[in-house]
Amino acid sequence: MIIDTVKLVYFSPTGTTRKILNEIAQGLGGRKVEQINLTLPVADTLKPSEIRDEMVIFGVPVYEGRVSKTAIPRLKRFKADRTPAVIVVLYGNRDFEDALLELNDLTRELGFLPVAGGAFIGEHSFANEERPLANGRPDAEDIKAAREFGSQICAKMNGLASIEEVSSITLPGNTPYIDRDRSAMEAMSASTRDEHCVLCGECAALCPVGAITIADTVITDNVACILCNACVKNCSVGARIVDDPMINKIANWVSKNFQARREPEVFI
Repeated sequence: MIIDTVKLVYFSPTGTTRKILNEIAQGLGGRKVEQINLTLPVADTLKPSEIRDEMVIFGVPVYEGRVSKTAIPRLKRFKADRTPAVIVVLYGNRDFEDALLELNDLTRELGFLPVAGGAFIGEHSFANEERPLANGRPDAEDIKAAREFGSQICAKMNGLASIEEVSSITLPGNTPYIDRDRSAMEAMSASTRDEHCVLCGECAALCPVGAITIADTVITDNVACILCNACVKNCSVGARIVDDPMINKIANWVSKNFQARREPEVFI
């Protein structure tokens, strides 16, 4: 089965998901690659569209063992009719739990036919030098694995006469999906150390949900914030931080208990 064009469709606040998808596309080799970035709020205004005669690689980060809630309505703007898809989730070295299965079910609902799936590791959103958790990942080994995954997908597709020959992939996970009750964290967000802030506006420009506005100070909508930490990791002067006692307790526990290196898992 010949695939000439690959579309990368991703929600990637800190850039790790985008990086892995690009490396998978490299492994596919010699195909035209188009990017559809669903990270910023402008994605909420995209017109619904149907994708045909291409392969789509979907990528999302894992939040609490599930697909990011912010990404779901943005992904639902796309429809297909048995268009081949690769589904990829990025998680911070703890576990991806039901996220890959949920992404599989979602893309099938939209008319795509997942031909392969992968769970890769990226630096945890709460990781820092004092609280390491998959710091610096995806690293060289992850990139190698992503390209090899792309090569495996290529071999699978080349061996098919048509999409009708594709069988369902078997993925880990459970239904109903793991419950994610964020009620205890719904008013928690990143904050700004005003004494460090230079009001450059980069944090506002990067926020996936438009939770940050710049006036005489930086104002954060605590309820809207999804704690992706894109603003924290990209603040050039270290003004953006997450310093809530409950979040710190959770983040410290995760860092302490999940240091053993997890490796990418692929399903073809």
